[in-house]
Amino acid sequence: MTFIVVTILASCLSAMAVHGRRRSWPPGLPATRPRLVAVGGTYEGSHGHPSDAYVIQERLIAAAAGVGGAELSQSAAALALGAVVAARPQHPGRREEDLTDCAEAAHQAVRTAAMSTPAMSGLASTLDLIILDPGERPCLRYAHVGDGAIWHCAKGAEPRLLTTAHRAGDGSPPHAAGPASGPAPQDGTRRQARTGPQVAVPQVAVPQVGTVPLRPGDRVVIVTDGVIRALGVPRLTALVAAGASPAVCLDRLYDEMAAVEPKDDATVIIADFVTV
Repeated sequence: MTFIVVTILASCLSAMAVHGRRRSWPPGLPATRPRLVAVGGTYEGSHGHPSDAYVIQERLIAAAAGVGGAELSQSAAALALGAVVAARPQHPGRREEDLTDCAEAAHQAVRTAAMSTPAMSGLASTLDLIILDPGERPCLRYAHVGDGAIWHCAKGAEPRLLTTAHRAGDGSPPHAAGPASGPAPQDGTRRQARTGPQVAVPQVAVPQVGTVPLRPGDRVVIVTDGVIRALGVPRLTALVAAGASPAVCLDRLYDEMAAVEPKDDATVIIADFVTV
């Protein structure tokens, strides 16, 4: 009897499996779903002053690095990212120009906190933001303020830096011009360049915005300045273009940052564009 029951159940399961394989795809559902497969993390700086924050959603990824003191830096970054999420720039119908409004909303959120609370008067934050538009011709919209960076790695091509570092008017070149900009101060404080025209200062730099077409297999990388100073541009670009998965690439970056022990927080987000 037991044998008969088992045989019947096995036959039913086999029929269900075959039926499931042969069924048509349910009407109304897309055969593919363009998306960003992303991993990210913050390597905590050795001086113990948290400064970085990031957010990863289905079509929105952003990173911020705050300044304003040991206890306030991360608050500035969180305020900037909160304003970005609330602005919902990834929703259909938005344009490239909307990212300027989004960056300005982040600036306003941080600046309002700085002006309303004397203890927070030094608040500022960088901002790097990308939006996936998965329409008929998928593209990436981006916005940038500060000294972080966004790279686009087209499949089979060398990484291309999309952004230019906003510095404190000292004539510093963009990151693409050379390796890391030198060691952090020995007293554990951030260099003056970090308080330049970032998100929260009154004379905020005009956000750099743009659009890049995407193809399956393309990669986008966002880093805060701590990563660039720790590894340098040549090594960083070599690692992100190595062809490994985002997770493996992130692990390698962490291993190399562990060897140099950066003083500042170092945040990296790696996202691959896929359509299946």
